[in-house]
Amino acid sequence: MALCLRRAAAAAVGEALRRGASTAPWRRAASASYHHTIQALPRETAGPRAAARERRSGRVPAVLLALAGAGPGEGVAHRKLLTADRKQLGEILKQSPYFLSTPVRLQVRAGERSTAVVHSGTVLPIKVHRDETTGNILNLVLVEADEGTMLKVNLPVEFKGEDVCPGLKKGGFLQKIRTSLVYLCPAEHIPPKIEVDLANLDIGDRVSMNDIPVHPSLRLLSKNETMPVCKILASKPVE
Repeated sequence: MALCLRRAAAAAVGEALRRGASTAPWRRAASASYHHTIQALPRETAGPRAAARERRSGRVPAVLLALAGAGPGEGVAHRKLLTADRKQLGEILKQSPYFLSTPVRLQVRAGERSTAVVHSGTVLPIKVHRDETTGNILNLVLVEADEGTMLKVNLPVEFKGEDVCPGLKKGGFLQKIRTSLVYLCPAEHIPPKIEVDLANLDIGDRVSMNDIPVHPSLRLLSKNETMPVCKILASKPVE
């Protein structure tokens, strides 16, 4: 009897995920247009004093990394020192809830008063450092994200369908075990987030990492792909 119940639960999870696949968030064309462009200038001097001067003038020190090859293990071929306008960068961050998993355009002009573009391309923001007290952006790290480049990306996990989840309607509790998952992604197929559909899950059901539909070019980086991302429990665990 228990085996039959487990099989039924597994079938329900599979059906829920198959239904969700038709609207999966990874469906982005390879020729996607990016909504934001970071405007930057070259930076000649590194170090804390130079960075402090940039911040006082309303700019954010940034670094653009280029990988030595197409894969994530190739190492960094070179770094470009840049600065970005703090106000413009702040506006982009406000409009981009998935900033660290969303490729953007980068345009580097020769100088503050120059219109000459010395570099442009697609990049992925990978680190944003903020002041713990003020929240001001202190530093930004970008990596080149040209088509075909493979990047290791930490993707946020979002849960949808809580309002119609059968298990939750019965008084169950959603135990969120993972809030992010790491994938190896081609730059042109980086999804902003990973969605887990709860619409058909009952009490006792769970969704494992390898249950989640993603673009076929993505590879989950986990030693155990059967680990659960979430479970529907009969009640909230006692802490």
